[in-house]
Amino acid sequence: MITIRHLPLLALALGAPASAATLSDVAASLKATTSLSADFTQTGADGKVLTGKMILARPGRIRFQYDTAKLLIVGNGRTLTFVDYGVNQVSQWPVKSTPLGILLASEPDLSGVARIAQVTDTGVIVDARDAKRPEFGSLAIAFRTDKAAPAGLALTGWTSFDAQGGRTTTILSNIRYNADLSKADFGFRDPRRPVTR
Repeated sequence: MITIRHLPLLALALGAPASAATLSDVAASLKATTSLSADFTQTGADGKVLTGKMILARPGRIRFQYDTAKLLIVGNGRTLTFVDYGVNQVSQWPVKSTPLGILLASEPDLSGVARIAQVTDTGVIVDARDAKRPEFGSLAIAFRTDKAAPAGLALTGWTSFDAQGGRTTTILSNIRYNADLSKADFGFRDPRRPVTR
């Protein structure tokens, strides 16, 4: 079971007191968030901290642009791609088969894959995992009550757990909801292919 004890960084990210949010409330918030842009701070299992900018456009599209690391994570609506430009490596999975799929679904249905893991004076954490695909790990998603946020819940970050127990925590800041991302780039340069001039 995921608790606040396991998620100290997410607990710090939660702000105003939360009422007893339900999965329906969380699903309504996700559905009402058609797009989102934010700065992020990511802490890996090794303690290394990376920063960058994230854009999200539901359904299925997301981009993590790192400030200094030669990494890129991008979802184009169908496929989530992890690119390591340092070693010219590309890994890909169907978006819906990854833990981030719950944030990006066109019609968020949390009933079979998520539960309210923790409700405290500072917020709510939802534990999401697909029992049929344990190899994809799980996601603990943090929200805080915020009247200005879609459906009254503001996404503040998440912790992803891989099948081996490794943990990566992502905290969002400077969040902007439902902005025009029509010109946003959800593609990537494939480092395995030579550049032609």
